[in-house]
Amino acid sequence: MKRVFICSPYSGDVKHNVQAAQGYCLEALIEGCAPFASHLLYPQMLNDANPVEREWGIQAGLEFLLTCSEVWVYGQPTEGMKREIAFAEAAGIPVIERQP
Repeated sequence: MKRVFICSPYSGDVKHNVQAAQGYCLEALIEGCAPFASHLLYPQMLNDANPVEREWGIQAGLEFLLTCSEVWVYGQPTEGMKREIAFAEAAGIPVIERQP
């Protein structure tokens, strides 16, 4: 099963963005992939408004990104998403733009 990193907005309209990311993960599962969306996991235990905790979450997410076959990008990239995209490109992991 192909592992895909789901890269989509979190900040802003958090409730909407979380629901959208859940839908993107479901879409990946339907396509036979194993999705990982760090922004659905780490904000449950870390405070995204705390810069230190936010960085912990980002770094942990990047570690998981290294195990993925592709990065699927949804929507207009935020600053956090841009970091994930640049990291994936530097690691040679394909970045695929998907329609929200």
